[in-house]
Amino acid sequence: MERKPIVRCAGELAACCLLAGVLLAGLLFPATATLGALSNKISDQVKSTLALMLTTDPPLMTTVTDSGGAPIAHLYDQYRVRTPPDKISPHMKTALLAIEDRRFYDHHGVDWLATLRAAARNNSSGSVQQGASTLTQQYVKNYLVHVLARTDKNAQRAAQEQSVTRKLREARIAVGLETALSKDEILARYLDLVPFGSTIFGVGAAAQAYFDTTPDKLTITQAATLAGMVNSPTALDPEARPDKALERRNLVIDAMMADEKLPKDEAERYKAAPLGLSEPVRPLQTGCVGAGPSYGFFCSFLVNYLTEAGFNLEELKIGGYRIETTLDPRITENAKQAVERQAPKTTPGVANTMAVVRPGKDAHEVVALVANRDYGLNKDQFQTQFDLPSGVENKFGTGSVYKIFTAAAALEKGLGIDTVVAAPNSYTSKVFKGGATSCPPTGEPNTHWYCLANHNDRYPPQMPLRQALATSPNTAFVILEEKTGLDAVVDMASRLGMRRTMATNIAGVPPDPKGDKELRVSQAEYYKSNGNASFTLGPAPSSTLELANVAATIISGGTWCDPTPVRRVLDRHGKPVDLKRPACEQAVPTPLANALAVGLSEDSKGMGTASLTARKAGWKRPMMGKTGTTEEYKSAAYLGATPDYAGAVQVFNDSTSPKGICVSAGPPRLCASGNIYGGTVPAATWFDTMMKAHADLPEKPLPEVEDRYRHGDGQMKVPDVVGSDVGRASAVLREAGYQVTTVQVSSPQPPGAVVAQSPQGIAFRGTAVTLSVSSGAPPTDAAPPVDAASAPPTS
Repeated sequence: MERKPIVRCAGELAACCLLAGVLLAGLLFPATATLGALSNKISDQVKSTLALMLTTDPPLMTTVTDSGGAPIAHLYDQYRVRTPPDKISPHMKTALLAIEDRRFYDHHGVDWLATLRAAARNNSSGSVQQGASTLTQQYVKNYLVHVLARTDKNAQRAAQEQSVTRKLREARIAVGLETALSKDEILARYLDLVPFGSTIFGVGAAAQAYFDTTPDKLTITQAATLAGMVNSPTALDPEARPDKALERRNLVIDAMMADEKLPKDEAERYKAAPLGLSEPVRPLQTGCVGAGPSYGFFCSFLVNYLTEAGFNLEELKIGGYRIETTLDPRITENAKQAVERQAPKTTPGVANTMAVVRPGKDAHEVVALVANRDYGLNKDQFQTQFDLPSGVENKFGTGSVYKIFTAAAALEKGLGIDTVVAAPNSYTSKVFKGGATSCPPTGEPNTHWYCLANHNDRYPPQMPLRQALATSPNTAFVILEEKTGLDAVVDMASRLGMRRTMATNIAGVPPDPKGDKELRVSQAEYYKSNGNASFTLGPAPSSTLELANVAATIISGGTWCDPTPVRRVLDRHGKPVDLKRPACEQAVPTPLANALAVGLSEDSKGMGTASLTARKAGWKRPMMGKTGTTEEYKSAAYLGATPDYAGAVQVFNDSTSPKGICVSAGPPRLCASGNIYGGTVPAATWFDTMMKAHADLPEKPLPEVEDRYRHGDGQMKVPDVVGSDVGRASAVLREAGYQVTTVQVSSPQPPGAVVAQSPQGIAFRGTAVTLSVSSGAPPTDAAPPVDAASAPPTS
């Protein structure tokens, strides 16, 4: 019989020589060598890799919790849970060493005896691809592939190439690790690192995913199954290939028996047991879809908030943070049930969204963000990933809720909540322009005066401001907006909380430099530049969360805080992480905010627009609130607050069909005309949620109102300067707190004499008073002096 040649070719000879080099290298590095001494003997590449392995942790899963500490979501690229050595079952360690490296505690990183055996096998088989990697060497390879080269496919291939050069580098690093770390540290690091599936890494994640347990409680059969998988996680996947996994598990049990870790009779009993996998096998789902239908919108807002606070998504997915949030699970579940009770998730074209914020002077904590839609990827199941409750997603506006901003600006100018305001049945603005072609033209191209009417003709012609807030006559607030100044009203909307909303354009998205004229500017710029009086009637896109935060600002004594979903962030070592948060601001004086809260307190009682819904819900405690409905009934809203919780609801058309929303028997629906109001579905959702949120809380009163904000001090009689010299008249008006403009008119009065002024009577301080000043030339006809409101000022 012909003897098989020991070396078949020159290539095999070279390979064997290189393997001998590996052996020689190992012998030159005694186990007692220090890391510093070793560093002098290995290449720069090996030294830098070794340093990274000793200082850089593998990617860890970030856990998001609710306010009570219960996990609600997980963010990861590699599903891995840090597991200290003392939290790993001894069965797991025994099983792994039995099948992968039974001489682990005898060698010093490289098992030279096993290497010689492998070299002989390679020689006899004609291959240099078989090795004898120790657990330490496997740790090195896995670290290179899954940590250092995690996002670099080329580097991953290089870390796994079948070459003696790679094996030599791997062996050198392994020896270095053994001088720097104890055996138990290396074993624990290995079990924290290795993959057990496509996204499952480390024994902690594997124990949960496959057996719904923790690594310290792994049984012998469970440990043997997982230990068997490290050889080839895909080929030995116990869910996809149970027969292969069972065969490999039993091989591990045999190895444990051979190592005298198990008696034969016990080993046979364990081998006869089923795999016992979880039903179903499922790793914790990553991302906000994994937070589920109730918490997904909150999670999405949280991720956006954290990225704005300085994190990036990649960092969140590998950083191993613990993010303790402000989410209240009880209120969130109640709110989710309330939005679906009023508009089931299957309701075509009608979104119902709610946000709840805890007021305060140091923080405004977001406790709930929900919608009748579920957060998810399946549109056919009425799921969406649009941030319905937090983003500027209601493209049709809030309606009369924006009257709050006009009232607040008027209070700042000097009005009081008991000041009587005019509320005629119809009104045509003499200052602001709109686009209603049924109104008189202004004389400028494509513009008309803004004309409007109340919802019905049953309003009294005048009423106190607090009654106007409760009953919501449109004319009263357009007149008030006109007197207060549109710029002041728009600025008040931002100050009280609509900051992201006002920074978007009238389509509810960031301004587009290349878009149409109206899309190039923010809502604030658009309304100011166009002088559009409809602003107080809330026709533009709005955020439900920001509406809730407006209520929180008012009920917090005028303190605005950025709505936050975060209590604290801890790093992977349990140390707090500082977040970049905007400081809270005193948006308006506390007495003004208190007066506004009381001024809004009539909506839920008496003849208020939400009173019927409040009574039906059984609501009795003090609160502030405001309803809103858009002109074509495509959306409606409700904002309300108590000293404990502030919340807002927006119901809006989320379809591609621009129709109104009808309510009657059954769920709301899209219809040709529409009849929804803020006091119907939105208010019902709010009271349903808040009745439960306040069930165990003591009743708290609204604040007291200072006399200045009850009766006002800024509505003054404008000095009558008709007949005076223009210089003296201007000085008198400016001293009284008014601005002055003048126009020249023909008049038989002496030159410079004031022949008319507008306005006369009562006007806010700061109002511009236009003086008609005689030019000294007699008029050419008998027409009266030019109306100041229709003539351009000359100064």
